[in-house]
Amino acid sequence: MALTIGIVGLPNVGKSTLFNALTKNDVLAANYPFATIEPNVGVVSLPDSRLDVLAGIFGSERILPATVSFVDIAGIVRGASEGEGLGNQFLANIREADAIAQVVRGFADDDVVHVDGAINPQGDLETINAELMLADLQTVEKALPRYEKEVKQKKLDPSVLEAANAAKDALERGVLLSTSGIDLAPIKELGLLTSKPVIFVFNVDEAVLTDAARKAELEALVAPAKAIFLDAKIESELIDLDPEDAAELLASTGQDESGLDQLARIGFDTLGLQTYLTAGPKEARAWTIGKGWKAPQAAGVIHTDFEKGFIKAEIISFDDLVETGSVVEARSKGKARLEGKDYVMQDGDVVEFRFNV
Repeated sequence: MALTIGIVGLPNVGKSTLFNALTKNDVLAANYPFATIEPNVGVVSLPDSRLDVLAGIFGSERILPATVSFVDIAGIVRGASEGEGLGNQFLANIREADAIAQVVRGFADDDVVHVDGAINPQGDLETINAELMLADLQTVEKALPRYEKEVKQKKLDPSVLEAANAAKDALERGVLLSTSGIDLAPIKELGLLTSKPVIFVFNVDEAVLTDAARKAELEALVAPAKAIFLDAKIESELIDLDPEDAAELLASTGQDESGLDQLARIGFDTLGLQTYLTAGPKEARAWTIGKGWKAPQAAGVIHTDFEKGFIKAEIISFDDLVETGSVVEARSKGKARLEGKDYVMQDGDVVEFRFNV
């Protein structure tokens, strides 16, 4: 399973600049609204130093990290649900995303116009949330007649109609579905945007990056959700730097992680994801799974046959493998263990599955 994050925000907040920096792409990032029209999609490998270590131990020919996909869509303006700007039809491109990264402008630059004429993070957040709720309301209202008809014909479980009506009521009251407490599983097919986890990305300048008090004010606007602070321009500069110079540039602005590292870490945490590792002469690889997954389910990420024919999983923790230096030594020192179908996978498990089909 791959993590997909949809990037949303007002025009001219730095969405496309950030997308380019994260994906090392070259989409148009211009100082005018709606420079992005078609959705941009980029797949990025997530940095994982453990894979380099495993490749050294196993003599792996290649390294395959876990990946995350970013989808950048056109900017949303107040009134988008009624056709303002480019409307809200572009939101359909992120309905399948696992999470949303809402980019909020916090930098001052007279050369980059703000669509509302002034830098106002709180107002921007309110605008985007309102437009996402209105878009969801349109989606639910469009689906309701079909649900009502199919329930009457006994072709659809009544719980679907109940969930849709509850969602409609919450949205009409201005409640984000993620905080509504409604069981939305029956209407998952609708891909309702305000039901998704949100990571707030404040695109700021160096003055804000080094101002703890201002960052605390901005964090309070989105609490208890997670907030990331970065300068998209600096992120763009990191692309061409070697790791040592990149770390030095980040440190000069009080940061120790790039935007990609922050998004990956917080995205995985927000969605309850983790990775396990496999390695051999051909490749060292990271596989994305949910926290709490059991061994057979994790095996199925590699291939469904692994899950169907699961017998055992040989598990060595990454730290134990590094300490012992090889699988043979790990086994001889009792650090390798065979686990059955009820074993709950842990982040950093180095695994070899045994199966029969």
